[in-house]
Amino acid sequence: MGTEERNFDREEAWRLLCEYTKNEALRRHALAVEAAMRACATKYGGPEDDPNVWGLVGLLHDLDYEMYPTPDQHPYRGAEILRERGYPEDFIRAILSHASYTGVPRDTQMARALFACDELCGFLVACALVRPSRSFDDMEVSSVKKKLKDKAFARNVSREDIRQGAAELGVDLDEHIGFVIQALRPVQRELGLGAISRGI
Repeated sequence: MGTEERNFDREEAWRLLCEYTKNEALRRHALAVEAAMRACATKYGGPEDDPNVWGLVGLLHDLDYEMYPTPDQHPYRGAEILRERGYPEDFIRAILSHASYTGVPRDTQMARALFACDELCGFLVACALVRPSRSFDDMEVSSVKKKLKDKAFARNVSREDIRQGAAELGVDLDEHIGFVIQALRPVQRELGLGAISRGI
């Protein structure tokens, strides 16, 4: 696979993200998708799939969004930046495919997982922020499903993308929501969530 052609360094990827992304909320979204993608690599990937690579796809998928947010720029500019830094094409294609309007097919499990986790991670963080605990610790799938039906809540999150993402991954939506909640619990302090992270 093309991803074997490069040594994937997490510190280097984080520095690259921070170079183009100054907004704390966007950085935290990247961390959330990274955590979900690492978990997905173990569940949906094959024996040759590296959780570190899947995680860095999640970390860098919106690399260009703060500086180049329009559909004619994002994620195309990010793809150019990643090519310049030596990231391989299968890595870049997965990132290009998370925006359906690019027309790049989601033809790998890594690409399908990224699409399935992206909007859902944003929605789950929004759900956690309005909970009394401000955490994932006591979050239930049923409460998330109830929020999904409330069109006024986190209105910028595409419910259709969340449903389509689970379908493309071939997993029940409830199961996928529960799986991603579990994946995000260990990193919630980095996301500004959890009882002891309120002062961060």
